[in-house]
Parts: sequence; structure tokens; C-alpha cells
Amino acid sequence: MAAFIPQPPATASPAEAIKPEKVDYMDLPCPIPYEEIHREAMMSLKPELFEGMRVDFTKGLNQRFSLSHSIVMGPTELPSQSADIIKIPTANYEFGANFIDPKLMLFGRILTDGRLSARVKCDLSENLTMKANAQLTNEPHMSHGMFNFDYKGSDYRTQFQLGNGGLLGASYIQSVTPHLSLGGEVFWAGQHRKSGLGYAARYNTDKMVASGQIASTGMVALSYVQKVSEKVSLATDMMYNYMSRDVTASFGYDYILRQCRLRGKIDSNGCASAFLEERLNMGLNFILSAELDHRKKDYKFGFGLTVGE
Repeated sequence: MAAFIPQPPATASPAEAIKPEKVDYMDLPCPIPYEEIHREAMMSLKPELFEGMRVDFTKGLNQRFSLSHSIVMGPTELPSQSADIIKIPTANYEFGANFIDPKLMLFGRILTDGRLSARVKCDLSENLTMKANAQLTNEPHMSHGMFNFDYKGSDYRTQFQLGNGGLLGASYIQSVTPHLSLGGEVFWAGQHRKSGLGYAARYNTDKMVASGQIASTGMVALSYVQKVSEKVSLATDMMYNYMSRDVTASFGYDYILRQCRLRGKIDSNGCASAFLEERLNMGLNFILSAELDHRKKDYKFGFGLTVGE
């Protein structure tokens, strides 16, 4: 009887082992809005820096309605013809009211200097959203308002804007692959008799996000975010104006720890900044802000507290 000799399992060739992923172009993901294509880079590189002291308190009256109080004390920069920076001490109190519903959100703010601002977000249908924001001031020609209508399709988004001063704008962004989306915008400023076009591209994976944007106004914006881990991200961006030949590049980081979040950057103008948010307790956060502009010799430091969720 002949002995049975087991044969080794058949191995696939390298060409057969690595098969390209089939893409269903009829089932592409919906892209993010055109105005947010640099969202990850903005979160890392442009936190809300401030100077002086800030205290924010939010009190929820029920599940949908809450009141907010904010006190800001710090210097304010005045425009100057010279290179010297002129600052005067100021203090402001802001009172706000918030209404948050699954289909309707209302935010109102009023400051002691007379400024009044309001924001509205309303879901008119499952795919159509209306956004509105307005700011009223005592200064002439400084009040403004704008309406946005955002339509969300299965693999595209389109937006129409209408603002005071004869401002009209429209944008469209389309997913062309599971990771790549392309879009464009057009706007008309009737008050200034100016129009413009813009184009944008965004490529994102689980580990990185790369975005580029160019407009006929002369602005070119590039950004790249690398997700080193679940808690660490590195970001860089470049802004170039081919009309004035001005260019600015920056590099920053975003580090999320167990109880805090640290963000910082340094740019080509010699300006370094850092922003720390520390959770001291449930509903209590401590904030540190620092910005060092070595070229202008302008140094800003701030600290604050955020109370309430």
C-alpha cells in the first residue's frame, strides 16, 4: 500500500494575494461641508486664544434650555500707524440664552458694549438645513446678517448663502472615491462689485487628512493632518496670496490626555502659541492660553475657568 504524502497548501501568487478593493461608485460617503474642508487642521492650529482672564458659566434650566454668563477681563489692541502695539485694559460681561432641540438650535448673546448676536440652526427636512447668524452693533455699517441653506445628498453637499450688502454665494462638493472629494464655490459681493470662484480638494483616511483650496481672490490654502495615534495628531498648513506675495506656514500638534487637551503651534512669522484645557472635575475646566510673537515683541497670556456642561 502506497504511503500517503500530504501536499503543501497551494499558495497564491503575489498578484492574486493583493487584490484591489472594489469600489461601489453608487454608494459613496457624503462629504463634509465645503466650508469645513480644513476642519481637522483648524481644530489643531487655531484654538480660541485670548489674553487676560475669562470665566464662562452655563446653567441648564431643563434638557433643552440653558443660560450662560461670561466675564472677560484683558487688554484690547488699538489700531496704530506705528510698529508699537497699543493696548488698553477692558472688561466685558456677556449674557446668553441657548435652546437645543434635535431639529432646532437657538443661541443668543448680548454684551455690555451693546453688541447683540444670534445664531439659528433648523432642520427643515431630513436633508435640508437652514442656518442663520446676525450681529447688531451701535457702530454704523458694522451690523451684518447671513442665511445659509445646506442640502445633504447621498454623496454630495450643496450650499447657498445670502447675506447683507448684496452677498450671494453657492458651493458644491462631491465624493468621487471613498476617500477623495472635490468641490467648487462661486460668490458675488454686490456692495463691492466683486465676484470670485474657488476650487477645493480633500483626501482623508483613518490616519491622515490632506486638503487644498484655491480662489480667484488670490488665496491658496493647503493643510495636512497626520494622526499618529488615537490621542496624538500633527498638523501643518500654508497660506499663500499670489496677489500680495504673502506666505505663512505653520506646524502644530494636538495631544489629548486623560484629563486634558494640549494644542500648540509655531509659524513662519516667529509666533508660537499653546492652549491647554484641563478637566478639574465634572463640569469644571481650567484653561491656559499663551501666544508669543517674537517679531512684534507681543506676548499674550490668559487663564480662565469654564463651569457647566
